[in-house]
Amino acid sequence: MAQNKEQLFQRPLYVFDLPPEILSTITLRNSAEQSHEIAPEPAPSTTGELEEKAGPEDGGSTKATSCTLCGLRFPTVQEQRSHVRSDLHGYNLKQKIRGQKPVGEEEFEALIGGQSSNLSLDDEEDNNDGIKPKDSTLSALLKKQAKISNPEFDDFASKKPKRGAGKPPLFWFTSPTLPENTSLGIYRAIFSDAEQEEESYIVETIRNKQLAPVSPPRVKANSEGVVPVDTSNIGPHYFLCMIGGGHFAAMVVSLAPKMGKKHTGVEERQATVLAHKTFHRYTTRRKQGGAQSSNDSSKGNAHSAGASIRRYNEVALMTEVRDLLKEWKSMIDTAELVFMRATGSANRSTLLGPYEGQVLRNNDPRNRGFPFSTRRATQKELMRAFVELTRVKTSTIDEAALAALNAAPAATLEASKASTKPSKPPKPSKEEEAAILHTTQLTALIRRSKIPAILNYLSSNDLTPAFQFFPANHHTPTPLHFASSLNAGPVVLALLTKAKADPTVMSDDARTPFSLAGDRATRDAFRAARSELGESAWDWNLAGVPAPLSKSEVAERDQRDRVEKTEADKQEAERRKAETERLRKESAQEEANKRDKRLGKGKSLGGQPEKTGAEKREEESRGLTPEARMRIERERRAKAAEDRIRRLQGN
Repeated sequence: MAQNKEQLFQRPLYVFDLPPEILSTITLRNSAEQSHEIAPEPAPSTTGELEEKAGPEDGGSTKATSCTLCGLRFPTVQEQRSHVRSDLHGYNLKQKIRGQKPVGEEEFEALIGGQSSNLSLDDEEDNNDGIKPKDSTLSALLKKQAKISNPEFDDFASKKPKRGAGKPPLFWFTSPTLPENTSLGIYRAIFSDAEQEEESYIVETIRNKQLAPVSPPRVKANSEGVVPVDTSNIGPHYFLCMIGGGHFAAMVVSLAPKMGKKHTGVEERQATVLAHKTFHRYTTRRKQGGAQSSNDSSKGNAHSAGASIRRYNEVALMTEVRDLLKEWKSMIDTAELVFMRATGSANRSTLLGPYEGQVLRNNDPRNRGFPFSTRRATQKELMRAFVELTRVKTSTIDEAALAALNAAPAATLEASKASTKPSKPPKPSKEEEAAILHTTQLTALIRRSKIPAILNYLSSNDLTPAFQFFPANHHTPTPLHFASSLNAGPVVLALLTKAKADPTVMSDDARTPFSLAGDRATRDAFRAARSELGESAWDWNLAGVPAPLSKSEVAERDQRDRVEKTEADKQEAERRKAETERLRKESAQEEANKRDKRLGKGKSLGGQPEKTGAEKREEESRGLTPEARMRIERERRAKAAEDRIRRLQGN
């Protein structure tokens, strides 16, 4: 029973096992106009065979398989499947697409005639590389017919661009069984060069590539936990490998899906990994990028230990990779396609040589790159790449929206472009240019504390002390704000007492100049100005300036601070001297105790053993804070070091 459109997408679509509903109605999207007159050929099964019930002459008791296209009947399904993959069936399909009649076996044999013997040496070499004869004999026949019908075919073929030049990475297909405006995409890379050249036959190529799911053989794992695989008959498969940054991963995957069960018991199709292997070696310079060989080639050989290790690991990785390729040679040679990602010349030479007994070759037509971004070379990343390559993509496009977009007037597009262009800032006026100049000059003078120059600049340019900087500065809008933020106390005092700057002016964030002062000297300049100018000059409380402080009071306080500091330094020096003397005596006593102990005089007159220096220090430090103990210990060690140095100098 046919599935509805929603059920078709309940599970991801696999290129080599498409549902019959899609397989029988699929058409190439960009060639739909050419093929709409040809009725699609029904395909009841995924392998392309056509099955009919026996007619009345057979009594209706048995079934027989047949090919309605070629007019042949077959006793078994296996023979019918072999016929679907034959040159005769492929040729008749192309004849039908061209609107011509199919041919029989005898007529087809006459057409190919000596075609097989006329194959070029290149075709024979291709056959030895694993390409099917169908890709050579049938293609040669079609090209020969094209030359006869069109003598300019050779010129056209010679001018035809190479594979991949200007072509999108995906083929897009459509089908009436799909939801509206939905297309299916298949990567171009999974088709051979000949299949890509014949785009009009790509749908039939997909039908011929269908593979029925297989049940995995029940084989016990060996002692290492690996299930052995019979490589003599593994069917169609791909070889994938990645190498870069010291990481290498390779995998051989069968194209025929295997039937497995989830933990819920539901059957699902799974990929069959025939072989896989990963290597990793430290070959990349940490946090600097690039292999060691690349660094040696550009800058010369480095002589560090790390460089030597990286060189050794590069050689070891190359040996391991090439040994693995040699071990897998039979599977690689029979692979349908070879997908590789090798970054850098060293990595490419590891895979593609040249070297004796190499397996992968640069001129192999099966070679492919991954048509999408890949990450670090791991087994998980290879499996993700295989799934990405063989999974059918879906795209939903609203045709009405595309038509409306294409029909949009050019003026709308130009308007949108104009709206995205950056607008040029307006040219400043003469007043603004003058304000910018004054701002630059004043800020430079204030930074250097050029007090006479600041006062002279304000008077000569008729600028008030409340001049607002331009462009506007929300934190320091005036010279007084700016000088206070720089902790320029003398400049602040000069602006307040000589230029009569207003200390009550606030910035945009409601800050007065005094609130921006960062040290006591700058704050004292405001208090000294309050004392000199008097209480009536400004609202000093609004400006946030504390009580006035005269210059003499400031000088007296500074003198008092200096005396206090001198006295504190003197007391600290005396304390350090006393502590040093105490430590010296303790050290001398400790040395004497050690000497007496060596001479057997370790006991006091009372018969009790004398306390060691450490025990005495422990008793003395009892009751002290941890900080005091640490200070005393530092001083003791310093004194001991001085004594050692003195003794060494005396010697």
